[in-house]
Amino acid sequence: MIDVVLFRREDCHLCEQARDLLDGLQHEIPHKLIEVDVDSKPELRKEYGFNVPVVKVGPYTLKAPIERSDLLITLKAAQFREQQIMSIDNSIASGGLVGQVKWTKSDSFTMWLSKHYLAVFNLFIFLYVSLPFLAPVLMKVGATTPAGWIYRAYGVVCHELAFRSWFLFGDQVVYPRVSAGVDGLIPYGEATGKDENDLWAAREYVGDEFVGYKVALCERDVAIYGGILLFGVGFSLSGRRLKPVHWILWLLLGILPIGIDGLSQLASQPPMNLITYRESTPYLRSLTGFLFGFVTAWFGYPYVEETMRENRRILEDKRHSVNGSADAV
Repeated sequence: MIDVVLFRREDCHLCEQARDLLDGLQHEIPHKLIEVDVDSKPELRKEYGFNVPVVKVGPYTLKAPIERSDLLITLKAAQFREQQIMSIDNSIASGGLVGQVKWTKSDSFTMWLSKHYLAVFNLFIFLYVSLPFLAPVLMKVGATTPAGWIYRAYGVVCHELAFRSWFLFGDQVVYPRVSAGVDGLIPYGEATGKDENDLWAAREYVGDEFVGYKVALCERDVAIYGGILLFGVGFSLSGRRLKPVHWILWLLLGILPIGIDGLSQLASQPPMNLITYRESTPYLRSLTGFLFGFVTAWFGYPYVEETMRENRRILEDKRHSVNGSADAV
């Protein structure tokens, strides 16, 4: 029989509903219900606050609002998992799996990755967002060939339009189009002498000693990956304990701003020309990009951690089985 832990508090109608649903599933999937009042201990109150009810069944966790279908799937998964573990343990005890259950190099790598995936993610994103800044540095010191490699590599994943990119070692850090309406900055066309509507020229232009040299990733992309990296570092410092942001907040703060800014710009310019022409500013691109990256990471990383935690549990069970098999021999 599986154990089901219901974290609740008094006078909580959602908690009562969750308990009634569990009682209704008792005949279909027998289980032992353990109710825990989150107000009984300060640490529980701090961890759960008003985010109740929460149902935990083995490695699985359900949070409010809790539906009967979700409970049924979770209880069946936990029941099946327990049956599989018991089957392995019984086979080992009887000698049926002696020599069959083995701990492989793949298991070791998966276990390592499940523990250190966040460091891997953060390192990869740090390198990805840092390398484009190396291109203008190399241009500045005259190493144009390796700089060209970086520009070409990132040109596959980014438009690299000069009037939507950062610049280093020049009079300004950005050179927006005139239509962006940014006061106090020399526009791209005036600074470079190029036609602001020639997109291919803007993509190929990397700068000079007066204008400076272009970063090989556009303003918005730098902000997106910078936001992901910042949250990843914060998530690591928190001990990977942060809960995912609600999907509604993800839509409102992460998706909606970048969607409005990016799509309205796209729809207003050739070849679409569907609405009044507009060109976003470097600051608005950076803000919406950062929000998208940061909030998306906040929405996704806690779920990745939950999956990795489950992988660790499964692998620990397997390692326990392997050790048991070795002891049986």
